Amino acid sequence: MIAVPLFSIPPIISLLPLRTMDKLSSIAKFKASCPFLGRTKTSTLRTLCTSTSPRYPSLSRLTEKATECPVMGPALQLRSGQMAAGYASLAGTAEFNKIPEHKGVLASPSAASAEKCPHASKALAAARMAEDLANLKNEKSAKAASAPSTSKAPATAAGCPFHAATAKETKRKSTPGGFDYEQFYTTELEKKHQDASYRYFNNINRMANKFPIAHTGNVKDEVEVWCANDYLGMGNNPIVLETMQYVGLARASMLFFTHAIGRSRTLNTYGHGAGGTRNIAGNTGMHLALEEELAQLHRKDAALVFSSCYVANDATLTTLGSKLPGCVYFSDTMNHASMIQGMRHSGAKRVIFKHNDLQDLEAKLAQYPKETPKIICFESVYSMCGSIGPIAEICDLAEQYGALTFLDEVHAVGLYGPHGAGVAEHLDYELQKRAGQSPEPIKGSVMDRIDIITGTLGKAYGAVGGYIAGSMDFVDTIRSYAAGFIFTTSLPPINMAGARASISYQRLFNGDRQLKQLNVRDLKGRFEALDIPVVPGPSHIVPVLVGDAALARLASDTLLAKHNVYVQAINYPTVARGEERLRFTVTPGHNMEQIARLAQAVDQTFTELGMKRTSEWRAEGGRASVGMPDAQPVEPIWTDEQLGLLDGTAPRTLKAGQERVVDARAVRITREKFNNLLGPGEEGVDMDVGVAQVVEAVAPGLTLPTPPLEASIPTAVSA
Repeated sequence: MIAVPLFSIPPIISLLPLRTMDKLSSIAKFKASCPFLGRTKTSTLRTLCTSTSPRYPSLSRLTEKATECPVMGPALQLRSGQMAAGYASLAGTAEFNKIPEHKGVLASPSAASAEKCPHASKALAAARMAEDLANLKNEKSAKAASAPSTSKAPATAAGCPFHAATAKETKRKSTPGGFDYEQFYTTELEKKHQDASYRYFNNINRMANKFPIAHTGNVKDEVEVWCANDYLGMGNNPIVLETMQYVGLARASMLFFTHAIGRSRTLNTYGHGAGGTRNIAGNTGMHLALEEELAQLHRKDAALVFSSCYVANDATLTTLGSKLPGCVYFSDTMNHASMIQGMRHSGAKRVIFKHNDLQDLEAKLAQYPKETPKIICFESVYSMCGSIGPIAEICDLAEQYGALTFLDEVHAVGLYGPHGAGVAEHLDYELQKRAGQSPEPIKGSVMDRIDIITGTLGKAYGAVGGYIAGSMDFVDTIRSYAAGFIFTTSLPPINMAGARASISYQRLFNGDRQLKQLNVRDLKGRFEALDIPVVPGPSHIVPVLVGDAALARLASDTLLAKHNVYVQAINYPTVARGEERLRFTVTPGHNMEQIARLAQAVDQTFTELGMKRTSEWRAEGGRASVGMPDAQPVEPIWTDEQLGLLDGTAPRTLKAGQERVVDARAVRITREKFNNLLGPGEEGVDMDVGVAQVVEAVAPGLTLPTPPLEASIPTAVSA
């Protein structure tokens, strides 16, 4: 091996091998000595660290910017020369192939195997970085030589980002008497930094063929995602992808479909964009079919699709509150921001009742005459604590006091009920199951008693958009008056097709919901055994109390940097100050080994950072329902019988290397629903034929790996 000397150089030079937290920590030490670092916001530095240069993929945007600095530029060139003389010189020699062996990694000496070795791959990365830095230097030198010199400014300041920023700032402030808008922005952002509520957006790219794995800004830097709202992994379900993009399925056993190939279906038929608002050229057959699917899902007369459920809630509540004379809203204190904003925008009176407190709600309802228009707004699953609203009991009060019920099922649709219609359906599980796919309402059922249901297409269904469902006249009123619906471009047909395929599949297949709940039970049980403070709740939400904003952020960064675990910190205003948390979401795609590793990683992080465990919160009297005196066990809403644990029909939890079940019947029926708009699927491709025949039908000559003979095929559980 050729030894590569290490020099004491500024930290920007060695940014690439480090994770974001390490980069920012290293840079922070030099903020006082570097004008550019000192005056640049942390959020901007974070973006520059995690963004790749579009021209030089081995460099971050911060490193590329540093080459313009009169101090850092020469240092970077010196460092690139050292790397070129060290790592880069190995690339074409026998020494390079000895790196894995020298480091104890046994592999055949080839470029492909070298990429798999972490030590050799770092050498390759260093070589690429040296090459990019050299190319960048040559490019800047060429530009400097060809450009006429007209500036009288000192040469050392010409390319410095700090001087450039200062010049712009001076120019901007040169007009006296005006309001300093930039200073206002800076002050407001500084408030967020001071109370540790500033939001950082990690560069996370979920990979369809490796769910639940994602890569960061570096495509080779893979992490496990534990906080996505794609609760069922439908964002990469094969029938969804096929409907949106593909016809043929290259691997087609009765239950497994992992490689999709072929010509486009919806995209080639209708193109990308919708072409306008729903009123002007944007009202397609895909939109109408999706709304019909949603109405059938909830057994309602009609449904209406919006660009998001935030918009759906805001537009609907704004319209109702402004149109109903003297309307009074009754809002649960933990309602989502979209509902709160809609009520505020309406101008109607808003009465807030304590979370899930029926006595408080009734006392406030009783203060108004029965003839006064009233709307009770609440959620089925509250996403930050995991509690479930008392839906049936609220319906009783609504009928008694003459109020409408507005139920947000955003975090429940797809996840609860035998067909995925949400908690309202789940509360009459057996009754709804026996009714099957009938769109007719079940009189007296909880779901039928709800006047207005809102939901999302962007969580359990893995798509984008939101919707409302209710009576025909109610939906038509919102369609006719809601500005948030009327004056916006409608979603593309391809998105509508994918969403409808997802909903249809989940209406027909219960196995994903069951497996998700089994995985949730597993993780909660492991956390409880390790004294990890999970906020108790009957739903799929797994919130872990931290109780401090900065510590929650640090825990999130630590899990990402040291354990390849991505979970986002949840701070104010999403949760109350002092109730900051990590919110874990488990999917059917997480296997047993991943769940076990996560529990161990969280346990180690709690120990390393000195975070309070359940027993410590209990000793302090409890907080956010954790460690409360005389707390009673919370039973999950999914019973053992509904999960199939009593009759042996429960889906099997996955082990490493096993693939998820895809239900053939649900795929076939869903596919057929699109034949009227898209035509039949690719001719010659039969879902029941073997791999070889499918490959030959859609891609002659293509060879695909076959599953091992000893691999067992899971049994699908159909609705």
